[in-house]
Amino acid sequence: MAKTKTQFVCQECGRTAVRQMGRCPGCGTWNSMVEEIVEVASKQRAPRGLGTKSAPQRLTDISGGADERLSLSIGEFARVLGGGVVPGSIVLIGGDPGIGKSTLLLQTAVEMARNGTVLYVSGEESEGQIKMRATRLTNAAEGEAAAFPDDLFLVTETNLEIILEHVEETAPQLLIVDSIQTTYLSALESSAGSVSQVRECSSRLRELAKSNGIAVFLIGHVTKEGAIAGPRVLEHIVDTVLYLEGDRFQTYRLLRSVKNRFGATSEVGVFEMQERGMVEVTNPSEAFLAERMINAPGSAIAVTMEGTRPLLVEIQGLTSHTSFGNPRRTPNGIDYNRLLLIAAVLTRRMGVRLSEQDVFVNVVGGLRIAEPAADLAVAAAIASSMKDLPMRADTVLIGEVGLSGELRMVGQMPARLREAAKLGFKSAIVPKRLRKGERWPDEIEVIEVRTLRKALDQALVDDK
Repeated sequence: MAKTKTQFVCQECGRTAVRQMGRCPGCGTWNSMVEEIVEVASKQRAPRGLGTKSAPQRLTDISGGADERLSLSIGEFARVLGGGVVPGSIVLIGGDPGIGKSTLLLQTAVEMARNGTVLYVSGEESEGQIKMRATRLTNAAEGEAAAFPDDLFLVTETNLEIILEHVEETAPQLLIVDSIQTTYLSALESSAGSVSQVRECSSRLRELAKSNGIAVFLIGHVTKEGAIAGPRVLEHIVDTVLYLEGDRFQTYRLLRSVKNRFGATSEVGVFEMQERGMVEVTNPSEAFLAERMINAPGSAIAVTMEGTRPLLVEIQGLTSHTSFGNPRRTPNGIDYNRLLLIAAVLTRRMGVRLSEQDVFVNVVGGLRIAEPAADLAVAAAIASSMKDLPMRADTVLIGEVGLSGELRMVGQMPARLREAAKLGFKSAIVPKRLRKGERWPDEIEVIEVRTLRKALDQALVDDK
């Protein structure tokens, strides 16, 4: 019998210690060190690896390509994955509780089971709960039995050894595990969800995917900071990491790729949560601008790039005389420090007196913008509210704002302009080109300016 010992493992970064600590010395997280019992040594170790003896091959002799992907009828999901499901890949999907992870993968299981065998493993819900959700997603009439594919199998199990036995019996093309934090190996003494259990279970599932050509989807819990729970090595083991984002008070959900070995990173798919599940939004820009008020002060249209997709979003700004000594800066959807920078440029370079004004900025639709291409739209929305002047309704604003009040060019400008023209916008205010290599689309009037002051002069409508 192997000897055992007790150690304390950080549930955030995996750092081990021989004694209890209030704060992890590795990542600095408080109260994350959990006691675990581990084996010191074992004379008979289980064989690891992909199950077959490896042999070097010439690269020219190896087959494989994009045509080997499994088709997926959910277009937005397929877009984020890079065009479809790759056999032998392992995909991790994380997100807040109740955001729609299980719903999206259950819809995927039903669709994929029409062309192949799918095994859905749940460690958090009973068979009856999943059957009720699946019936609702199929939109069956009341009293009518829902029609499910014959090759869709469901099992509620958390023991990974038994799960692997079910995989051997059913031989699925797609395996869905909900969730990786509830799965455990009986050979390990630690509880399910611990660092060692998550690391070992994900490694076994990776070996299963690579050796048998089975596509594996894992659902992962997230911490209160929004990162996927468990050791960081979990994200290194998998091929693709997806985050399902969105405001729980909004109906829109964004499926964002942060790692993808088979497609573009930072790609985004847009869904709308409805009674019949996650419905894909094929034209997100039109959906985000559907309730826009024309000629309202404090509203500007920005064109942001999410992966390879340009999105038009409305940015709202509001200034109000402060009742406190220090005026507030409240962003929703943009970075707080970015708002401080733009407010400082408006005050110092444009003469817009914001020192006695509370400034609020909101990105409509629950979208979060990280790129600086929306700086010009944010500055225009704040200036429009401060001066109580509306923006030109048929104009989009694209550009990064520098500390000297200059505008700087951003990437993929032709794609942004084509998307704006497709939605009916007549003009775009952009930074002045210093290189004449790119050609602007003919469908939209492009107004090139060098400074933020000239951009606001062009964008604001003064009827006085």
